[in-house]
Amino acid sequence: MPWIVGVSGASGTPYAAAVLRALLAAGESVDLVVSRASRLTLLDETGISFRDAHWQHDLRDWLARGADGKPGTFEADVSGVRHWSAGDLAAGPSSGSYPTKGMLIVPASTACVAGVALGLSKDLLQRTASVTLKERRRLVVAVRETPLDGRTLRHLVALDDAGASVVPASPAFYAGATHIQDLVDFVAGRVLDAAGVGHGLYRRWRGDLGGARPTT
Repeated sequence: MPWIVGVSGASGTPYAAAVLRALLAAGESVDLVVSRASRLTLLDETGISFRDAHWQHDLRDWLARGADGKPGTFEADVSGVRHWSAGDLAAGPSSGSYPTKGMLIVPASTACVAGVALGLSKDLLQRTASVTLKERRRLVVAVRETPLDGRTLRHLVALDDAGASVVPASPAFYAGATHIQDLVDFVAGRVLDAAGVGHGLYRRWRGDLGGARPTT
């Protein structure tokens, strides 16, 4: 069964790329939903136009880039990915009878958070998240916004009450980050931790103070 990865319009497309690469490296299959708003963000952050008719080429180009935007940083095999158009409300993931392991929304915009919390289902991403909740499957929401106002906080509490895991895109520094990719991978790793997917994206805390300091 696949994991569904939904990419909303918040800034943070490198987070989504890191999660996708790690899922594929772990041997997981992925159903991908890229919202219309996220395509504008992806174009702005990477220069890549994500097109339904050429999604494999565009996805391969996206996943090959590092967090600094440098092309050719990673090997990108997208054979384990199935893409669904965000406007296709008849797609497989729109039904609870479509078997999945759960869904990861990364990054999640406040508009996406509100839509899922309120059950709006205005596109396939929101509809699939609603299905994931009603079927009691894992839903991980990597919200990427600051500051958070009261409305969004209430929506996040509603998602937590409904059984979702809320994972703010908040990098930590105890893992010894020396590059922007390390910070991105930490957030991606925490998303995968919440989903129960094994990975080696960051160095875990072992209880040793100063362990993240560079040795010179």
